[in-house]
Amino acid sequence: MTTTTPYGPRMAGDGRREANAATVLRTVLDHGPVARSAVARLSGLSPAAVSRQATDLTRLGLLRELPELAGGGGVGRPQIPVDLHIGATAGPVVGGLHLGVPGSTFALVDLRGRVLARHAHAHEGIAPDALPGELARELRGFLDEHARGRPLLGVGAAIGGWVDPAAGMVVRHDALGWRRRPLAAELARGLGGRTVRLDNHARSIAQSEILFGRPAARRSLVHLFVGNVVDAAVGLAGVVHQGPGAAAGDVAHLPVPDSTAPCPCGRSGCLEATASNTALGLTAVRRGIVPEPDTSLVVDAAAAGDRRADRLLRERARAVGRAVALLLDVLNPDLVVVTEQASVVEPDYLEEIRGAAIDLSHVCGDPERIVSPHAGPATLPVAAGTVLLNPLFRRPLETFEELLPAGAED
Repeated sequence: MTTTTPYGPRMAGDGRREANAATVLRTVLDHGPVARSAVARLSGLSPAAVSRQATDLTRLGLLRELPELAGGGGVGRPQIPVDLHIGATAGPVVGGLHLGVPGSTFALVDLRGRVLARHAHAHEGIAPDALPGELARELRGFLDEHARGRPLLGVGAAIGGWVDPAAGMVVRHDALGWRRRPLAAELARGLGGRTVRLDNHARSIAQSEILFGRPAARRSLVHLFVGNVVDAAVGLAGVVHQGPGAAAGDVAHLPVPDSTAPCPCGRSGCLEATASNTALGLTAVRRGIVPEPDTSLVVDAAAAGDRRADRLLRERARAVGRAVALLLDVLNPDLVVVTEQASVVEPDYLEEIRGAAIDLSHVCGDPERIVSPHAGPATLPVAAGTVLLNPLFRRPLETFEELLPAGAED
């Protein structure tokens, strides 16, 4: 039986059509604004195929023509460039939710992964079981205020711990005490039925690097996330590995060379016990650097000239670097992306990570292969939005069709 869609009847050739549409959309992401003839040359598709897919994508609102940029004065018809449909007040957007332990971040993100608006929401006084409902209510108000009638395609949500994206479930989050929590469905209910897609934050950041970051990330990368939760992700040929049950990326108990920090697992020297924000904050309080265990306070103290805070952050950076060396030796990726608060805002701490990693690694002698995320301080909200944007760029026609009922303008 033939199924009718907003783009016409489904035919056997729709797989090729979908692949061509994705190729055009990704080429425009990488090179736009760009003329259709250039898209054909860059992508290897025929001019006719590019024209068909550009027309479809423009009709959906994912691309737009920019006649004001068309070249004039030459022979023949001017080439009208196309670009992703973005702008301060126009074009489709997605909501982003990064759910951390002490607080969450809401964001509105455009098709280029740029944050148009964001809001930090503290979890103080909110019980973990009540978090999904509270966050959905607050996020709904944020989106109503900032989307301003633009097509809102849905919400991407990123969280630490073991996440099964296919089921929309947090399988295990030790800090929040969650087990097999259907977080995507809970958020969707609180958002009035909007589409919500969920993934682990380390994988989400890795995918945002592949989609929006450095070209080397599309070949191979390892991403290491160091926060209250410590985890990792591996990407090969543009695909982030999940493994059976989507359990890949648990590096909390990776042994850190030279560390003797006790871990709740009963061993010592585990990465999370050594380098997490929790461990850093407790050490900072014990040393009298800050009055409460808050990594942001330690970073601020170091920026204000506190040498004890700077020394502690450098100690952590070197521990992270030693863990990076192990990941380099096992996987030897083109790129290692490290999300660690101090090194994201201050390059000196990234240099400490690089130095420790290169000193210990047996296969990598190039410190430039170790980088901070491309989005800097906006890394987490961009990653959350990428949870929804990534399938859109991989299967634009199919994904837009799935999102359309939830993505219609209000």
